[in-house]
Amino acid sequence: MKQILDAILAGDTPAEEFARLEVPEHYRGITVHADETGMFEGLPAKEKDPRKSLHLDDVPTPELGPGEALVAVMASAINYNTVWTSIFEPVSTFSFLKRYGKLSPLTARHDLPYHVVGSDLAGVVLRTGPGVNAWKPGDEVVAHCLSVELESPDGHNDTMLDSEQRIWGFETNFGGLAELALVKSNQLMPKAEHLTWEEAASPGLVNSTAYRQLVSANGADMKQGDVVLIWGASGGLGSYATQFALNGGAIPVCVVSSPEKAEICRAMGAELIIDRSAEGYKFWADEHTQDQKEWKRFGARIRELTGGDDPDIVFEHPGRETFGASVYVARRGGTIVTCASTSGFMHEYDNRYLWMNLKRIIGSHFANYREAWEANRLIAKGMVHPTLSRAYPLEETAQAAYDVHRNLHQGKVGVLTLAPAEGLGVKNTDLREQHLAEINRFRDR
Repeated sequence: MKQILDAILAGDTPAEEFARLEVPEHYRGITVHADETGMFEGLPAKEKDPRKSLHLDDVPTPELGPGEALVAVMASAINYNTVWTSIFEPVSTFSFLKRYGKLSPLTARHDLPYHVVGSDLAGVVLRTGPGVNAWKPGDEVVAHCLSVELESPDGHNDTMLDSEQRIWGFETNFGGLAELALVKSNQLMPKAEHLTWEEAASPGLVNSTAYRQLVSANGADMKQGDVVLIWGASGGLGSYATQFALNGGAIPVCVVSSPEKAEICRAMGAELIIDRSAEGYKFWADEHTQDQKEWKRFGARIRELTGGDDPDIVFEHPGRETFGASVYVARRGGTIVTCASTSGFMHEYDNRYLWMNLKRIIGSHFANYREAWEANRLIAKGMVHPTLSRAYPLEETAQAAYDVHRNLHQGKVGVLTLAPAEGLGVKNTDLREQHLAEINRFRDR
């Protein structure tokens, strides 16, 4: 592994030398264990502690198959799916691996008593399997997390509709929170040259998800002038939605939960901000009953900020806690586009406000390769910026996941995997200098 790292850090190692480097038989990765899936039984979700279930293990390097690439991972990041994996909710991810393992002799590699997790990476290609022509050893890459078989006709108009579509590192093994990762070659995209390894690793999942959810015709198909209500607008997902809204000529109404998070939104260029904690919105009167008076108070506040306009689009991801309010406040004919449901999957809303006002609910899940590529292109051009607030060493990944689980973070939390320190990997210093303030606006918050 040291030879691989030395070759990457040299910055000018030719492709043929990368191809000659010996691939280690083992590598370090963050795992959950199948024999521990019951460790949190009976505990509320918030009391389940990723620091008890995430392990740093030495694991065997998987066999490289057709259409695949083995990547030396310099940095990765924490997503909410890693939190779900670590607390075994809503189900253990070993059920995903077992199901995938039955698909073919090649996918049987994924059905193991341990799961190497993580759905982001920035690194360098070490090896490619048969049939891979677009990428070669030595290429600096990031990876999006769509793993798709594309043997069914269902996915050929939109790969997210493929019957064998999975999220890499969540529903497959050999994820990015590790020194090596196994990906399909059509997950790879060029690393932004003006970003460090940890900065480049952080946008992948959330940036692509926000792009499809808000910008793509498969999502809300946002246009200039749209009023867009963005929940968690300074968070890992919402911070990219805020940038897309501003870049696309829309009018974001940013919902946050503290003055510090409001300030981050202002730094991104947003002007209309609701601090839901300061204004005391409580959409549930008790565990079973929503308070429609609070929906109306919230809607009135949005109109106050926008000069009387209701949201054309509601960018939804908290789920149960906010969904009733989201459906209520959307304008007549408006769109509620939803993913994730981090506060609960069972949504409740008053259907009269949906049906009688001709509103639409659109489910959106990650992104297809084209959408992910377009979202990454905006990162590479310096038009959308990473929202990295902090990077942990690989040994402290469990603490990083705990921070995300407890909402102790801003933006995205990164993890250094092979990279020995932060700040490495920049090749375009001129572009970086132009955008340094934007790149760093989430730092140490």
